[in-house]
Amino acid sequence: MDPSESAIRFIDSIDPRDWVQTPRPVQQVIIEMGTLIQTYRGRIESQQEQIESQQEQIESFVQEVQLQNEQIQYLKDAIARLKGHKPKPDIKPSSLEGHTQNEEERALSDGKRPGSAKRSKNKELEIHATERIVPQALPPGSKLKGYQDWLVQDIIIKPHNTRYRLECWETPNGDYVVGKLPEELGGGHFGPTLVSFILFQYYHARVTQPLLVEQLEEFGIDISSGQVNNIIIHGKERFHAEKEEILRVGLEVSGYIHVDDTGARHDGKNGYCTHIGNEMFAWFASTDSKSRINFLKLLRAGRTDYVINGEALEYLLAQDLPHALIEKLVTQEGMNFKDDEQWETNLKRLDITQPWPVRIATEAALVGSLFEHGFNRHLAIMSDDAGQFNVLLHILCWIHMERTIHKLIPISDKQHEELEEVRHQVWQLYADLKAYKHTRSPDKKGELEARFEQVFTAKTCFSLLNHALERIHKNKKELLLVLQRPDLPLHNNLSERDIREYVTRRKISGSTRHELGRRCRDTFTSLKKTCRKLGISFWKYLVDRISHLDLISQLGEVIRQRAKAARMQ
Repeated sequence: MDPSESAIRFIDSIDPRDWVQTPRPVQQVIIEMGTLIQTYRGRIESQQEQIESQQEQIESFVQEVQLQNEQIQYLKDAIARLKGHKPKPDIKPSSLEGHTQNEEERALSDGKRPGSAKRSKNKELEIHATERIVPQALPPGSKLKGYQDWLVQDIIIKPHNTRYRLECWETPNGDYVVGKLPEELGGGHFGPTLVSFILFQYYHARVTQPLLVEQLEEFGIDISSGQVNNIIIHGKERFHAEKEEILRVGLEVSGYIHVDDTGARHDGKNGYCTHIGNEMFAWFASTDSKSRINFLKLLRAGRTDYVINGEALEYLLAQDLPHALIEKLVTQEGMNFKDDEQWETNLKRLDITQPWPVRIATEAALVGSLFEHGFNRHLAIMSDDAGQFNVLLHILCWIHMERTIHKLIPISDKQHEELEEVRHQVWQLYADLKAYKHTRSPDKKGELEARFEQVFTAKTCFSLLNHALERIHKNKKELLLVLQRPDLPLHNNLSERDIREYVTRRKISGSTRHELGRRCRDTFTSLKKTCRKLGISFWKYLVDRISHLDLISQLGEVIRQRAKAARMQ
């Protein structure tokens, strides 16, 4: 026990009758001692508060130093690249996702990676030519007893030029009739296979235009860089329309979507590319903004209107707008504005001109437009906690959530121990949530909610960790939505993987300069990733569309069929 506490207890335990009989000098000493103890106790408490405050400052400084070290390393790597040297290698740690794999999952996997199972390599190969090879120096009287097949795969790359001679006929009345070119040529001088090859090389294999022109010239194709550019970006309206249909159908039939964005410079200015998708489709759109208004506009899937309806007014009321502004918009319930120009004119007429009210009113009208056209009310939006995606039914990624804890830097052994203990509890909870998605046991639901409270309301000696846990706890509803909807995912890795396609293209080719180029990059990236998700060969898809064969169904219809089949399982 603290000596000062012992002294105070001694003073408090003195009986008043004994105090009266105590000599005055002794009383004076006891009083002075109590006063001194109280004074020192106040100083100690004050110093403890200063120590705790300094501890938080030290932790903050450590975090700041870590960020500065990362920035310094980034600049060193940039300088190394400019000098032609290799930057510091980025050695990734093992995936935390892998740590949650239980013994049953390991047993089922047999330690093999997906897709490594043996298969018959020649079973489905189409045979284009057959050659018989007779043994040399065959003795007379030998009998044929069968064949040993040896399959050799090859590819033919050579120019194949066709001269179309369009016959010109004069009719009896003096008119002239000329033969028409095949539809798949589109009136151009390059065949459908060559056009498909150029699109495949550029959008799938990421071959740059200069290298593509050089490649074709070495193959013997007489083509200029301008003609290659025209093939890449011009006359792609059919592909653009199919891309927009992918988003409309995807939002209609899906229970959830993953969303993310990344930088996408255009015409020398910073811009952003937004990804929307799930296991059935991927859709990309590059814009100049990444605001919530921009995201809601993208969810309209090509529509341009603004609507004031019940959903729009409900959104307004949830944003704490002044009642006077809400009343102005309430009078417009049921009104529809066909485009940006009409909506902006309406806001000016209502004298809504300040940035914040304009933004909220615009977001509300966009939400109204979504539901006016049948937007799926049960569609969940999975994101990494970026503010622009926090709208409608929102769900958060556990992987990104845990990063707020993982990036903390402890400065003592005790802090390190408590940090690791919290991380262990978080990932154990994550593993149990994954199991709940399969079992959907009602008994586990309450237990998991209680464990979430226990983990994210705990207090440690690490103040920054406490702040991180408090922040995560505020997002409890979005992190535990999976308990209500076990079909929902727990992480946003799918969107991270999909958008990597765009990031890789950006690193190779840089920014876009022409609006058509930007639009085509979004379109063909969307079509390529969607084909891959649906198990459709992107090469066969391009040949089918360019040749106007239409043997492959519209991707939107394939998505609809996949969703229907999944619901029936």
